[in-house]
Amino acid sequence: MRKICLSCFLLGWLWPVSGLSQLMLRDEALANPENEPVEVHPVPHARQLKWQETEFYAFFHYGMNTYTGLEWGNGDEDESLFAPTAAPDPRQWLEVVQAAGMKGGIAVVKHHDGFCLWPTETTEHNVTRSGNDFGRAVNIPRDFAAAAKELGMKYGFYISPWDRNSRYYGTDKYVKDVFLRQCAELAQYGTDQFEMWFDGANGGTGFYGGERGTRNIDRSTYYDVPNLRDTVHKVCPDCVLWGVGGEARWIGNEAGWAGETNWSTENRDYAPEKNGMYGSENGWFWLPGESDAKATNRGWFYHDGESPLSPERLFQMYLETVGRNATLILNIPPNKAGVLPPASVNALKGMGDLIKKRLGHDLALSSIIAASEVRMPGATRNYGVTCMTDGDKNTYWATNDGTTNAVITLTWPEKQTVHYVELMEPIAKGQRIRKFKIETSEDGTSWTRRASTVETTTIGYKRIIPLNGSTSNSYDIGYPVKALRVTIEDSRACPLLSKVGVY
Repeated sequence: MRKICLSCFLLGWLWPVSGLSQLMLRDEALANPENEPVEVHPVPHARQLKWQETEFYAFFHYGMNTYTGLEWGNGDEDESLFAPTAAPDPRQWLEVVQAAGMKGGIAVVKHHDGFCLWPTETTEHNVTRSGNDFGRAVNIPRDFAAAAKELGMKYGFYISPWDRNSRYYGTDKYVKDVFLRQCAELAQYGTDQFEMWFDGANGGTGFYGGERGTRNIDRSTYYDVPNLRDTVHKVCPDCVLWGVGGEARWIGNEAGWAGETNWSTENRDYAPEKNGMYGSENGWFWLPGESDAKATNRGWFYHDGESPLSPERLFQMYLETVGRNATLILNIPPNKAGVLPPASVNALKGMGDLIKKRLGHDLALSSIIAASEVRMPGATRNYGVTCMTDGDKNTYWATNDGTTNAVITLTWPEKQTVHYVELMEPIAKGQRIRKFKIETSEDGTSWTRRASTVETTTIGYKRIIPLNGSTSNSYDIGYPVKALRVTIEDSRACPLLSKVGVY
């Protein structure tokens, strides 16, 4: 009798627990009716995501150094030396790079010499004291922003925190009354700026208002970065602050390449020249990489006698940056007439033609695509394989929770000649995949590993894999295939892909 009573007591005690569990499961389902995968943190801010989607944009180094032949002016240059031989034409700059496939550009409006390419109220070292009428009429931020808006392009400005001209540099007055005010002035030229570029110079020798000497600062504290971010973001909410601003990282070199393994996550105290190319899988911050590189063979600013790099070399840079989860900001310097030289125009057109020819026709769109697993659908959305070829950046294929490997197979009725595979993760959910491989088949039965010499580890926002394993000779005769498969071998959580492209 005691056993029966005890059993009844236990059943009465367990039923509420079981009912509570069912209630919790129901509430959990109600909380996530679309069965969306949980984010793998850290994840990008909305402005960082929009910035990453820009992918490929231009850098325009133009200013006092264009006329002195220097790369770093000392700050003691007479303003009259800035004397353009014609009215600078920022619209021409942007039209040229748009034809090359770039989505925007960043104009240098103040370099380390402190000379400002707009009529600022913060210093007399500006265009209003230039040597001719062309120079005195210059307002690069105004004209650059206007041209970008007319062309439907993104735009932003480079402003050097280091100022070798200012007598106040190294004091609190410089940050409060010069640098932050200059940033605020530039923010007024357009609320839709996508990036403000702060170089990482830490000070050094300079003119400093005639006092001359060496002034060094601690950039981690001197520039009042929290206030700087607030100042800019109040006016330009989508503006990413590069470098000193701490919202995107230097990729670690100026040679136009990122690491084949490249995480968008990193820690604030990383050494850019050692780890900027690669990031850190367990980084605490979303700090994606931007690769700055020169499209010419001399300096960042224009120099007489310079030549552009070949379209083939520029295309290689594209593969090694945009194709490795970085953005590419490619520098093309305007000449003394304030326009891009004909040789540079032709080289950029050639680069754009190569991008269109080699990456413009996606064979995945005509394939039959399948996956070893598809996530259970939600109330109004699914995670099927067509999400990888629908052209919608907001849809993605996924596996169920707990699955960290999968196989995606594409097949065609007839053989296709294939050179590249493009993969994209929906990074709003975090960067997840850390190992994969690509294989092709001529008959749909026997498989051959491709790009075996490439680190097929990270994907991130975008990864472009040359199947022959070479970025310097990426477009050879290609491979005839009837089937291609991508095997995800490891992922930090259930893998997600928003695109599979085949070219």
